[in-house]
Order: sequence, then structure tokens, then C-alpha cells
Amino acid sequence: MLAGHFVTALIAHQKIPGKGALLFFLIASQLQDLLWLSFHYLGLETTGPVDLLNVTLMSITADMVYSHDLLPQLVWMALTFIVGRLVFKRNDIAVAGALLVFGHFLLDLISGYPHHVFGEHTHQVGLGLYNTNVYLAILIELAFTAVAIGYYFRVDSQRSQPRSSKNRLQIAGLFVFGVGFLLIIASVSFREWFDIPAFDPPFNTTILSLVFTYLPMIVYLQYYAGRKESGAVQPDVR
Repeated sequence: MLAGHFVTALIAHQKIPGKGALLFFLIASQLQDLLWLSFHYLGLETTGPVDLLNVTLMSITADMVYSHDLLPQLVWMALTFIVGRLVFKRNDIAVAGALLVFGHFLLDLISGYPHHVFGEHTHQVGLGLYNTNVYLAILIELAFTAVAIGYYFRVDSQRSQPRSSKNRLQIAGLFVFGVGFLLIIASVSFREWFDIPAFDPPFNTTILSLVFTYLPMIVYLQYYAGRKESGAVQPDVR
């Protein structure tokens, strides 16, 4: 999933607000994917295709043993809890961060790549729909995201000072982009869409483009979803 993970961070922040907590929750909700991108550059989870223009969801190959397999999740959850506890001095934020990491794993079992207990030679966990039925995977993500963001906005509307319609559209727009982006590259690459001639890129443009997808999405939600802290009146700093 892509958009589905981000919306869990918004709900967590809505339930457990705090200064800086939204950014922590956004990172926690996407921690495994951020680790995967980092581990690629460390040579631990080499990812293909190298050329972004050849990428489809069905064609991406990576043995995400350290970032996404079952046993490492215990480590990532523990580290997230420790960081949350040290930074915020609050157990509720630390626990929520750890649960977001676990939630990412659970959602990937339903809509994502196949993962294993620990290593490709161990038991596979999850449906692996990105490989076997990519459009069903996207439909599941769309349904989950729509229900979750609908719940998020419904709870917000019950607050004394709910978000403006403009701010809701700004937030919802990112999730429309996220699901739409997956749909566009589900089984047809950009090279096929636009009939682009083949050439060899000098470096892995796929991973670089993913870095410049995840990080701006985090910054975007941090800005637009963080403009109103849990419906509270913002202090006038003028």
C-alpha cells in the first residue's frame, strides 16, 4: 500500500495529538518502505527494474527480508517505541508509533508484495496481490483509504472547529494521487504508455524516484494535515 499507510498516521494523530507527533506518525506508518529504500543503497535489498520507465507494480523485484519480513518487524516496532518514548516522553505516542509499524505490515499482507517469515526460503506470509492480482490489490487499497479518510473527516467534523472544505480537499487530494499513481503503473510502464525508446540509465532511477515520492508526500501531509492540531484553536503568534 501507499496511500493506505499514510491515512493510518492521520487517524493516530487525531486520536493522540501532540507537538511533533504527526511527523513521527507519518514516518512510522511508512517506516518499512523508507527502510527498504535505504537498504537498497546499502546493497541489502537491491531493487529492480533499474529504469523507472520500465517499472510496473507487477514487475518490481526486491527481497525485502530486512525491511518487510515478519521477524524484523519486532525490531522495528521496538525501536519505534523507544524513539517515541525518548523524544516525546509519552507512552501513548510511543505505543501508537509501534502499532503503526505493525499496521503497515498487516496492510501489506492484504495489498502488497509477498513477504516471508525471514528470508525467501522461509514460509510466505500475505496474499502477494501485487504479483498475482494487482488490480484487486489497488481496489482493496482504494476501499480501505476511502473508508479511513471518511472516518477521519467525520470525526473532525464533530470538533468545535473542524477543518475547512479547502483543507479537506488538500488532504484528500494526496490520497487520490497515491491511488491514482498505483493504478497508472499497475501493469503498464511509462515506456509503454508513452512509447519511449529504450536506453540504459546511468543509475537506478526507480529507487531515486520512489525517494522523491515518499518524502514529498510526508512533507505535504505534515504541512496540510498539521495546519490544525486536533481541532484546537491555534494561538495567535503575531
